[in-house]
Amino acid sequence: MNRILLASAFLFSTISTALADEIPSAVPPALGQAPAAVSPAPKAPAPKLVEPHLHIARSNVAGHARVALTFDACMGQADERILSTLVRERIPATIFVTARWLKRNPAAVAVFLQNTDLFELENHGQNHIPAVDTPTLIYGIASAGSPQAVRQEVEGGAAAMIAAGIPAPHWFRGSTAKYDLSAIGEIRAMGYRIAGYSVNGDGGSLLGAVITEKRIASAKDGDVVISHVNQPTHAAGEGVAKALVDLKAKGTQFVRLQDVEDTGDDKTTE
Repeated sequence: MNRILLASAFLFSTISTALADEIPSAVPPALGQAPAAVSPAPKAPAPKLVEPHLHIARSNVAGHARVALTFDACMGQADERILSTLVRERIPATIFVTARWLKRNPAAVAVFLQNTDLFELENHGQNHIPAVDTPTLIYGIASAGSPQAVRQEVEGGAAAMIAAGIPAPHWFRGSTAKYDLSAIGEIRAMGYRIAGYSVNGDGGSLLGAVITEKRIASAKDGDVVISHVNQPTHAAGEGVAKALVDLKAKGTQFVRLQDVEDTGDDKTTE
């Protein structure tokens, strides 16, 4: 009896081993181990961005520094604190307007057009989209993302200006004042000079009145100042208005971009 049982056990073991060799196991060989991590798809490299500088020809006259005041009118309403100071003090300035701002501020546009000896109006784009031709975020704002979209931003802004009775623009400044080099080439090929700056007056209109006043009032011979004229509820506007009076009292010679020679880096004005 024992011999029969031993023989049966031997036969069962032999068949089980053979079947194991024929049938693949349904259990992974690395049982109990974590599965290998799947590598994420590589991200596209972020575009190299530049924030060009711009200077104007100096006066080289002691006590009479030459300064170009430039203001961005992005969206929102006109800042009457700044606009009224420019008109009252007869201070020339270059204003970069978007199509969106033009639509919302016809009264301010009328003031500009009534004072053509003071104001040069230039192109800030159609929808205030950064002029970068690859997809990215700049200060949380999505870029144009393609050469076609950059062209639309530039051409749409110019068309809105002409429709509002403003002469065709010759300068362009994109939202955030940042660009990639290929977009700079595309905009220059459209016939525009690209307006950088050398003094950031109001930090995107986010600075306080005191620091804004100090920054702008510190402008030196040949500087191009950038500030904003579309945030009437921000404290920065008060500082801008005071700085304009400060500079005038120091004998500053104010000029518009169209009235003076300039030099911009990153091939923005060549």
